[in-house]
Amino acid sequence: MKKFIAIILTLALALSMTACGAAAPAEKTDDGSLKVAIVQQLDHSSLDEIREAIKAQLNTLASGKNITIEIKEYNGQNDATVLNQICTDAVADKVDMIIPIATTAAQCMVTAAEGNIPVIYAAISDPEGAGLTGIPTVTGVSDALNTPFILDMMLAAQPDIKTVGLLYSNSEINSATPIAEAKAYLDAKGIAYVEKTGNSAGEVIAAASDLVGRVDAVFTPTDNAIMAAEAAVAETLNEAGIPHYTGADSFVASGAFATCGVNYTELGTKSADMAFDILMGGEIGEFVVMDGGIITVNTDTAAAIGVDYEVFKSMANTVNAVTTTVD
Repeated sequence: MKKFIAIILTLALALSMTACGAAAPAEKTDDGSLKVAIVQQLDHSSLDEIREAIKAQLNTLASGKNITIEIKEYNGQNDATVLNQICTDAVADKVDMIIPIATTAAQCMVTAAEGNIPVIYAAISDPEGAGLTGIPTVTGVSDALNTPFILDMMLAAQPDIKTVGLLYSNSEINSATPIAEAKAYLDAKGIAYVEKTGNSAGEVIAAASDLVGRVDAVFTPTDNAIMAAEAAVAETLNEAGIPHYTGADSFVASGAFATCGVNYTELGTKSADMAFDILMGGEIGEFVVMDGGIITVNTDTAAAIGVDYEVFKSMANTVNAVTTTVD
């Protein structure tokens, strides 16, 4: 695990040689406050958690400097038209910084800002693939996924697995790399896989249903479209006794079986730290990859599907046991 983390950090630095430079301190509004727009791509628990952590940390840091930050919150509802209108509104409002959460929101905001407003993104799984590197006014925090390790978990718990379902949205660019990694891993192991995709909640639920009776386990990366429907997906897969291995602990809290990834409160806090430093005139440098390595298991789901997760305790320093959260 430590070797993987060292490799991914090295790759992140090599892939994200963003031009560095000190940002001029943001100009205060007439009432002495700074304006920051937080743009959330859509509603679901992972992104909600990040947003709340960003807000809390920005307010804490501003209070310590006797600065007022006016935070404007936007939600794109995963609709490109809505996101583009938000872009226009934020720029017209002359915000000092934009903090987009998730990939599509970040891409829209970078395009709208045109290099005139710092964009500090949060939770971008593949910044290079999303075209968010090499831009002097853009940086942020990545939640790059350790796909091989999650599949190692799958085989540790189910050594006789024959077929894996790959459930994801083909409109989520952040899912492209981990799905390609999953295919390469499974091909190398001689394990078959079945791909199912969906973009709307209805499509995602139908895709999950199509996997029942065909696969022994399902893998989903940090995919926003799947996460938005995870409660229904988990119900379908759990009733069929199929473990769902995912890219974030929010999936697990919604009923998926297990993950190994980052803590999203910590990711939001780190994003806010970076954003505040830049607001104060700090350097805009390369993106940061959050250190994951936290295994999270849903004990309700483990009992329902009859899979023993004790083996995970030898694979990571931290194994968090959670139960399903009912909204």
